[in-house]
Amino acid sequence: MIPRELLDTAEVPGGEPLRLFKRGGDFMIVLERNELMNSRMSGSEEALAEMTIARLGVKDPHVLIGGYGMGFTLRKALALLGPEAVVSVAELVPKIIDWARGPMAELTAGGLDDPRTHVEIVDVARAIGRAQGVYDAILLDVDNGPDGLTRPGNDGLYSMSGLKVAKAALKPGGVLAVWSAAPDARFAKRMRDAGFLVEEVAVRARQNGKGPRHVIWFGVRG
Repeated sequence: MIPRELLDTAEVPGGEPLRLFKRGGDFMIVLERNELMNSRMSGSEEALAEMTIARLGVKDPHVLIGGYGMGFTLRKALALLGPEAVVSVAELVPKIIDWARGPMAELTAGGLDDPRTHVEIVDVARAIGRAQGVYDAILLDVDNGPDGLTRPGNDGLYSMSGLKVAKAALKPGGVLAVWSAAPDARFAKRMRDAGFLVEEVAVRARQNGKGPRHVIWFGVRG
C-alpha cells in the first residue's frame, strides 16, 4: 500500500490545524483523525453546485460558496453558469487557497483565475452577515454537517439566528444549500422554523453514484 505523504499543515483560526496529505495521485485534507475531503470523492460537492443552480430561476446569479475545499463545487458552478454570473468564495484559511494554486492546481482547473470568481479570505459567517438581499444562492460546505466540526465558531451558522441571517442575505426566491455527511432531522426542522421551504436530497460521494451517502438541504427563501 502506498503510504500517505504529509505535504503541509494549515492553522485554522479558532480551531485545530488542517493537514494536507497525498497518496499516489490522491489528496486528502485531514482534521485530527477526521478525513474532511478526498480528491477521489467529488460527486456530492459537485452536486451541491449543480442541484443549487438547477433550482435558481435567474440567468446570471450571484452565488456565494462558503468553504473552498478542493474546489469541486466552484469548478462545477463555473461550468454551469453563464459569462455574467458572479461566484464569490469565502475561505477562512489562506493556505487552502495556497494549496489550490500549488500542489492541487490540477484540481482547480483554472477556476480561481476565472473572471467570474471573487475569492476573499474571510469567515463565511461575516460575508453572510454583512449582506442584505445580495445573493441568489449561498452554498455552505465548511464542516461535515450542521455543527462546527472544523471550528466551534461555525456552530452559529447552523443556529436559528444564523439561519435567519442567511435568509436575510438572500434575494427573494434565493436558495441556501447546506452539505452534510449525514442526515440531521433537527437541523432540517430548524431550517423550516427559520422560514425556509426545505428539501432534503441524498447524494453519493462519488461521481459514479457509489461511495458513502451524503445529504444536501436546500432552503428556499419565500
